[in-house]
Amino acid sequence: MKNKPEAWMLYSVAAAFFWGCWGVVAKLISADVSPFTNHLLFSVGMLLTLPLVLKKVRRTTPNRKGIRWGLVAGVLAVIGNVAVYQAFTAGGLAAIVIPVTNLYPLVTIAIALLVFREKLNWINGIGILLAIPAVVMLSGESLLFDNPEAFFRGFGAGGTQSWLLYSFVALFFWGVFSAAQKETTNHISAEWAYISFIGSSVGIALVFVAFGWAEVAMSFQTLMLGALAGMLNGLGVLASFAAYSAEGKAAKVTTIAGALQPVFTIVLAILFLNESLSGLESLGIVLAVIGALTLSYEKETVLAESQPV
Repeated sequence: MKNKPEAWMLYSVAAAFFWGCWGVVAKLISADVSPFTNHLLFSVGMLLTLPLVLKKVRRTTPNRKGIRWGLVAGVLAVIGNVAVYQAFTAGGLAAIVIPVTNLYPLVTIAIALLVFREKLNWINGIGILLAIPAVVMLSGESLLFDNPEAFFRGFGAGGTQSWLLYSFVALFFWGVFSAAQKETTNHISAEWAYISFIGSSVGIALVFVAFGWAEVAMSFQTLMLGALAGMLNGLGVLASFAAYSAEGKAAKVTTIAGALQPVFTIVLAILFLNESLSGLESLGIVLAVIGALTLSYEKETVLAESQPV
């Protein structure tokens, strides 16, 4: 293993950290606003992060194909976000919806291996096998482990009900979103990718407002917390774009960020919201950290000839 972490790994951890912080802040307003209003607030917050990238993008001209992919990535993310909330509205149990939708890295991994033709070594494979169960353990819902029979019976009870369909829609679109991020950075810089993502997000937010789905009247506290959540979410998206731009593989970046995000959320919730840590979550944290470390492993390139002394 290389002595120094690769840049993509550092950006992946940064994305997990910002998204973990977002998870804590989002909890404070999630019960007060609809998913459409949430998205409006997130868009406002992301706009506040634009000064971080404007200086750099002014020096370059973006590739139109990359911009299109960035816009598509934004649409995919929003569809996934709305779908998971619709799953709850349609009667889906959090104990089933959350663990299922959090498995979205599996979709990204499949696309990375089958479409992008990414290569992983056997140690990376072990990392995925550790990280995916960790995501479920850290989902905050332990029914799968406490009562597996009830968990799978919940699927049967769903039948053709819409909440189950919405759950899989969220899983699919979040997974494709991560893959679209990688494709975007194949054509444009992380900064331009982020701007195109914000453009798409703001456009959809305006549609929500125009149709009356998003509330514009809210308390000052809700506005501030929502904007802060949007800033944190945006910084996470920017960091993930940077990870892909730094030659991070889609299968690795999305799995590391997806596994470590709840780790940061749990730790911050313990520190600031006085929440407790369960034994299952403790095991999940250990698996997530080990999985991230093994996914970061890359074989060193051996030179054909050594240089003379």
